[in-house]
Amino acid sequence: MPSDLTARLRAAGLTEVEEGSRRRAEYSSDASNHRVVPAAVAHPRHVDEVLAALGVCRDLGVPLTMRGGGTSIAGNAIGAGLVLDSSRHLTRIVDLDPGAGTAVVEPGVVLDRITDAGAPYGLAYGPDPSTHSRATIGGTLGNNACGAHAMSAGRAADTVVSLRVATAAGEVFTAGPGAAGPVDLWPVVDGALAAIRTGSGRFRRQVSGYSLEHLLPENGRHVGRFLAGSEGTLAVLLQATVSLARVPAATALVVLGYPDMPAAADAVPALLPHAPRALEGMDARLVEVVRRRRGAAAVPHLPEGAGWLFVEVAAETPGAARDAAARLAADAGALDSLVVTGADALRLWRIREDGAGLGGRTPAGAPAWPGWEDAAVPPEHLGAYLRDFRGLLDEHGLDALVYGHFGDGCVHARIDFPLADRPQVLRGFVEAAAEVVAGYGGSVSGEHGDGRARSELLPRMYGPELLTAFAAVKHAFDPAGLLNPGVLVDPEPLDATLRLPRAHPLPARAFALAADGGDLSVAAHRCVGVGRCRADATASGAVMCPSFLATGDERDSTRGRARVLQEAANGTLVGGLGAPEVLDSLDLCLSCKGCAVDCPAGVDMATYKAEVLHARYRRWWRPRTHWSLGWLPATARWAARAPRLVNAVLGTAAGAAVARAAGGIDRDRALPRFAPETFRAWHARQPAGDGDPVLLFVDTFTDHFTPEVGRAAVAVLADAGYAVQLPDPTCCGLTWISTGQLDTARARLAATVAALDRGLPVVGLEPSCTAVLRGDAHELVPGPAAERVAAATHTLAELLTARGWTPPDLTGVRGVAQPHCHQHAVLGWDADRALLAAAGADVAAVGGCCGLAGNFGAEAGHHAVSVAVAETALLPAVRAAGPGAAVLADGFSCRTQLDQLAGVRGRHLAEVLAERLNA
Repeated sequence: MPSDLTARLRAAGLTEVEEGSRRRAEYSSDASNHRVVPAAVAHPRHVDEVLAALGVCRDLGVPLTMRGGGTSIAGNAIGAGLVLDSSRHLTRIVDLDPGAGTAVVEPGVVLDRITDAGAPYGLAYGPDPSTHSRATIGGTLGNNACGAHAMSAGRAADTVVSLRVATAAGEVFTAGPGAAGPVDLWPVVDGALAAIRTGSGRFRRQVSGYSLEHLLPENGRHVGRFLAGSEGTLAVLLQATVSLARVPAATALVVLGYPDMPAAADAVPALLPHAPRALEGMDARLVEVVRRRRGAAAVPHLPEGAGWLFVEVAAETPGAARDAAARLAADAGALDSLVVTGADALRLWRIREDGAGLGGRTPAGAPAWPGWEDAAVPPEHLGAYLRDFRGLLDEHGLDALVYGHFGDGCVHARIDFPLADRPQVLRGFVEAAAEVVAGYGGSVSGEHGDGRARSELLPRMYGPELLTAFAAVKHAFDPAGLLNPGVLVDPEPLDATLRLPRAHPLPARAFALAADGGDLSVAAHRCVGVGRCRADATASGAVMCPSFLATGDERDSTRGRARVLQEAANGTLVGGLGAPEVLDSLDLCLSCKGCAVDCPAGVDMATYKAEVLHARYRRWWRPRTHWSLGWLPATARWAARAPRLVNAVLGTAAGAAVARAAGGIDRDRALPRFAPETFRAWHARQPAGDGDPVLLFVDTFTDHFTPEVGRAAVAVLADAGYAVQLPDPTCCGLTWISTGQLDTARARLAATVAALDRGLPVVGLEPSCTAVLRGDAHELVPGPAAERVAAATHTLAELLTARGWTPPDLTGVRGVAQPHCHQHAVLGWDADRALLAAAGADVAAVGGCCGLAGNFGAEAGHHAVSVAVAETALLPAVRAAGPGAAVLADGFSCRTQLDQLAGVRGRHLAEVLAERLNA
């Protein structure tokens, strides 16, 4: 039975309104430490629905909070009433005027989409917060976000030409210079001119409170720019006209090394006369987190030092940019310096952009949180402030990873507040830190807004006259306090709504979860909400999160699932792991493991899903697919006794229909055919080879469905000087893992580890199975044997590359490759890329997931999403490659999807190499 709120909203014309506990859990937090459960969530399809929702909330006295990408770090995008998510439908770029350098956009447009639209004209949206790939323009303007290039591109407020907004009373007007519409604003401003002139806008990163300096006569009384940074407390954004920045012709990145972060900060003032486009600070310990998580190759060579400055300069030519970089480095007083461009510069910028997620664990492995996220001081005081900041951390027994926009004096920090057992430490620290910042003439927020995290601290920055002006402005726009209450004016206590981890630990009975103390609730709280799972990064080779990219629904993002798991642990909405909300949330998770590497916080939803299914069904009757697909290795061995008969039966319409119905297989999914002869049977007839012994791990898919891959691998390994041996029939347990049958998986995997622990190199052909041996094995069967097997296990390309083998000439092989998701997450595709390039092949890797993903795409009800995932990146890339192009895919699922959806035969690397060897 819908509540009065949802019933009235639907009657007013809103078509997407939900008040279910799962949806409310997904929207109960943003990227902050705070949790406020909304009464309902709506996704307006057009501006009229926004105005209708505003009218219903006004009539019922229900608070309204606008939300974009949900990446707000201060708790500015959550509320107890109605949350309106603009990011799903209000995403139009209404107009782009290259001559004027402006764009007219709806509030849910992602920043990168504006930049993409401007790219043909050499234009981009200037402010680039680290979440620019998923942050919306509405949220960016609401928080007055800045980003790394604010030094040259300005803050979000500086880009405002005009804003089309609605007041709480429903009055719509265009806010621009001198235009306050129906709001009686000027008496408030004119009555506090002296306080505004001395207290507001003292330096660029002073964004706490309302930016009243934009309303001064000498600043043009620009109401639109004033509304930027008001955090949705004054008006509802309907449309924005923003200016775009000219993209520089050439840039260079100077990396400067210093003994520590305060020393790096001390160097900033001398670099500012060089007019850098960006000047960022980076703690060496944050970079070390990247090396541990993603491998040494993920970080380019960096200069000597424990703290670095990343300084970007621009010029008309690459040579001039390098010359400018050299001049800057000469003035830097650094221990060491380096100038980088191109791909290496992009990799370093990605580390900086991932800082909020990477900083989610301290170097000691403790969870680290926002809460004192983006304080700023004038740059000339930055070094002194950082030394005081370190003293405060030591005094409170805390540690932090520090980075930030040092050119503007803005410091980001993730701090290991003991929120689980002593949350009061947070209050004591931030109150002391606010006093220090105020003493330097700084701002408790330098770009993310005050929200629930810092609004209570505003009296430490501002005197009574400005605070009175803030309250008067709020009353002029929103006298009933309808819009985002509890923020900026009449704030809630900063610790009143904290989202506390580990209140009710969840069972974790199978995976060791070694990095999270064996506690699934701790693992789920790895998600700090930065929302990279909502960004389409497939062009750069990323995988996460394929289901969200297919549906655009927060439910299907890694973050949305993590929020539901967190509620199962410490909220009141979700009743444990077996609750229908949890199963619904996880239903469209492909278990691709992309998040395990693409999420900067290291969330591994595939593992969490396996644990949830294990806990839910351990003593309950399982879904049909857990038997039909989870026990596929056993079924395949049975079918191998009479494969032609099995194929004949399944090849009939009636036989296939019965099999699908019995196994819970989608009616639109074709059933695979069993090979007439298994790979093992073929290999048993072959003479023993000469060469160094190597164990070929024979997975179910190679053995029973594509033995030609195994035969090709034997030929290639023989050419490389190996004699292939097969271990006793074993199974990695993958299908049992993905269906949550972890007791069975552990038993199978333990036997496999024992069979492979022979002191010989092991080569795997199916990436998902190989990834189990390298990754899941030491979590499910921890011990020295599993560690030895993991170290001995290689992909085919890794083994051949380490051997120094000369591949056959692949000149003329042109096309695309689909690295398996598990290979991307656990094994990496670098060795494959290098081997193909050395052989002369012209093959480009495709990001994203194929969409079949083991059992996911075969399960009833998943086919449409499986196809939509394939259409995200893989199928468009195959079509663009054209007829005759090679399509490489080592994964059986990937090849099956290509065959069934595109009529294309994907080939394993072993097949491509063996074909040229035979030629």
